[in-house]
Amino acid sequence: WNSGMFLFTPTAYLDELKNTASDIYDVTNEAFQKSEKRNDFLRIHTESFAHSRSESIDYAVMEHTRRAAMIPLNLHWNDLGCWSSVAESGVADENNNVMRGNVIARDSQNCFLSADSRLIAVLGLQDQIVVSTDDAVLVADKKYSQDVKQLVAQLKTGKTGGDVARNHKKVFRPWGFYESLSVGPGYQVKHIMVNPGAKLSLQLHHQRAEHWVVVSGVAEVVNGDEMFRLEANQSTYIEKETRHRLSNPTQEPLHVIEVQAGSYLGEDDIVRFEDVYDRVEQPRQ
Repeated sequence: WNSGMFLFTPTAYLDELKNTASDIYDVTNEAFQKSEKRNDFLRIHTESFAHSRSESIDYAVMEHTRRAAMIPLNLHWNDLGCWSSVAESGVADENNNVMRGNVIARDSQNCFLSADSRLIAVLGLQDQIVVSTDDAVLVADKKYSQDVKQLVAQLKTGKTGGDVARNHKKVFRPWGFYESLSVGPGYQVKHIMVNPGAKLSLQLHHQRAEHWVVVSGVAEVVNGDEMFRLEANQSTYIEKETRHRLSNPTQEPLHVIEVQAGSYLGEDDIVRFEDVYDRVEQPRQ
């Protein structure tokens, strides 16, 4: 079984990539040469990188190189390439069910049942895969476990579920993460976690107002012309078109509930003025 483990120096890999997939090499090299290093981040030139075709190292390099050698490795291996493989790696109960998370199963055999948060309750299932995440729920017969990628491709190209393929409930940022708790007409509720010492950009929104409520930690807030600190159970209201910033000046994580209200709540309704992670768009020359 080819486990897909590769060992090489960066120079050797780049030399082979140039020989076997020169188009990928040229485009990615251009993107790297045009990249900018700011603080701890190397920002790859987006427009250049977007021209690179998507190809795995197996197809692009390893199937064509003359410099490779394969050696045996004596260990247990499972590539976890499908949900059936994930099930095989788990510990089964007396009914050969592998269950993770908040799961209840009755009269069910040979199933893989995984719940990230919400409860999964199954009755009378056999040879089924049920995976529940904050984004979606997958239910599939084990014999179709290799075909999940076809569903993903359909999500990316189809009208149904397209947002799931593009956006997750929990989104990581350089300063921490946010997760969407509830969305409805004209409103959205988020949980924001800011890492110790981190800060969001100084920004404003044209089409929404925000209400921040500190759950735990200490927040340093810029709200218009004011700058102040908030602790647990304290809050502030930020009107639209108002410059604002959220920072964590402590060594403990900061947790905030954000309530957005407005006619448009998309992530692209943001104007950044200052940002320690260099996400301020510069005007084109």
